[in-house]
Amino acid sequence: MTGKRFEGKTAIVTGAARGMGRAIAQTLAREGAAVVVNDVKREGAEQVVREIEAAGGQAMAYIADISRDNEVHAMVQATVARFGTVDILVNNAGILGNTRPLEEIPGDEWDQMMAINVKGVFNCTKAVLPLMKARRSGKIVNVSSSAGRSTSTFGGAHYTTSKAAILGLTRHTAREAAPYNINVNATAPGSMDTEMVRERATPEHIRSEEQSIPLRRLGTAQDEANLVAFLCSDESSYIAGATIDINGADLLL
Repeated sequence: MTGKRFEGKTAIVTGAARGMGRAIAQTLAREGAAVVVNDVKREGAEQVVREIEAAGGQAMAYIADISRDNEVHAMVQATVARFGTVDILVNNAGILGNTRPLEEIPGDEWDQMMAINVKGVFNCTKAVLPLMKARRSGKIVNVSSSAGRSTSTFGGAHYTTSKAAILGLTRHTAREAAPYNINVNATAPGSMDTEMVRERATPEHIRSEEQSIPLRRLGTAQDEANLVAFLCSDESSYIAGATIDINGADLLL
């Protein structure tokens, strides 16, 4: 579907300097949203803003570590100051970590995974909910993973655990937010062709994974962006607390 589904809306997309976050930010902007491009990588975030503006959209970069609630609060304040409110939040930011047996995962690596992948979603959601409740309108999409449904192909036990936690947080938040006309949902991407995956996996591992997927390819960032845009649109107004799989029939539950 094409058009301006998000005309007059403001969206925050976390982890938007590259990969799926970049595609999500660009897709929402292309359909009319003013987009706050959040990341810890300034150069990448500012590049995405330039791309959006060159295409005629509105965007601003905001560098913040989502695991720190004070930085998230400041980001939301800056968004309101620039664009007036927050209509859409896409909790996309996350880290993959190293693939290793559970007993070899260092405690600090486990803590970092939970801080970014889980607490980051909590911090951002907590910061925007009062705005959305006051306006009795809002869309929140949490990017989980097939790992949260099953186990991880490219990550370890800490990644699997963090992505499963996002699904529980999504369900509970959806139930609390629904009376305020706020839709909270999650996506569960399978093996996706992103920079983060290619940094962690060998070409042989990727080729093997492609052949194991019934559709015989990895998902693309745009595949994910298309799904997120649907969940952020009025077309999904009666979907709440759901997790939508996007995995090429790889994990049929």
